[in-house]
Amino acid sequence: MEIEFVRSRFIKHFDGKTGNVYFSPGRINLIGEHTDYNGGFVFPGAVTQGVMAEIRPNGTNKVMAYSIDLKDRVEFNVDDPDGPKATWARFIYGMVQEFRLLGVDVKGFNIAFAGDVPLGAGMSSSAAMESCFGCALNDLFADNKISKWDIVLAGQATEHKYIGCNCGIMDQFASVFGQEGKLMRLDCNSREFEYFPFNPEGYKLVLLNSCVKHELAGSPYNDRRNSCERVAKAVQEKHPDRSVQTLRDCSWEDLDEVKNDISAEDMQRAKFVLGEKDRVLGVCDALVAGDYEKVGQLMYATHQGLSKDYEVSCEELDFLNDIAKECGVTGSRIMGGGFGGCTINLVKEGLYDTFVSTAKEKFCAKYGHEPKVYDVVIGQGSHKIC
Repeated sequence: MEIEFVRSRFIKHFDGKTGNVYFSPGRINLIGEHTDYNGGFVFPGAVTQGVMAEIRPNGTNKVMAYSIDLKDRVEFNVDDPDGPKATWARFIYGMVQEFRLLGVDVKGFNIAFAGDVPLGAGMSSSAAMESCFGCALNDLFADNKISKWDIVLAGQATEHKYIGCNCGIMDQFASVFGQEGKLMRLDCNSREFEYFPFNPEGYKLVLLNSCVKHELAGSPYNDRRNSCERVAKAVQEKHPDRSVQTLRDCSWEDLDEVKNDISAEDMQRAKFVLGEKDRVLGVCDALVAGDYEKVGQLMYATHQGLSKDYEVSCEELDFLNDIAKECGVTGSRIMGGGFGGCTINLVKEGLYDTFVSTAKEKFCAKYGHEPKVYDVVIGQGSHKIC
């Protein structure tokens, strides 16, 4: 995305003056889905697509915001108890309120922003927005004294309190902490993380977007989370001497012990989460060993679990996964929360062209349109551009 594109709109829709420009990326997640809110491990990386915003304080208590992509303008006061109704503007409003709760004296500002993260593709355009706005507020109103982790948590709180999605911390973490050419293993329980260089020679990462709408703010996502919490609660009741806060604190033996106390559906969900925790650690070991075939096997296993046990896939995503297998792709799975969006594929460079062309042809023949293709480049986290 070009700075000049965002700047020209900022100048046009406000007072002709320029401000500061900030950027935050979307993310991919090589493996580790629906484990973040369960206290488990995830393995994300920032991408080069993201959200860019130009912001300038305006000397009032009013936020004047313009969404370049939606061609929509919203205004609200920083101390408005209710905030705007437009969902996109509530991301800005939420970050303002969370920064005020951190003790930051946020004043009014003008903002225009745009993004090139594919919406609904599981690349977390919402976290890119939150992180971008947080990076800007920190620079403009807090002298950059707010920690990266507080920006992450402010983004998560914005999702919970102002959007209605009870997400974990992975998306915001990846957007804020990302480094070029590196993936990150995050322990969502302790918040400890480690960078892993990711430049696999002879392989490419590519996303295939099914173009099925991906919507997490609602019951399907929250229902899965509720299932996991019920299982953790059942284990806690069996073991009052232990601290069982999430499924991270549960073992396979614990699941077997409570199988008669929980529903079959809740058991399915919990089995996926515990298996996914093991798979993330397995991928880390495989990457250190340079064993990309093992990485691919674990990716396919994750897709199977997301499709059959966690039930967050859809016909189109399963179809793309099947095509990947037929084409000899090393690894393929749903990426993101599910219910549509993308598959992420680890492909040998020699198979790349054949795989992409085959996927386009077969998907279009079945569903009437081609999947969108995004080559993945691991990029930098939230930062001020100018």
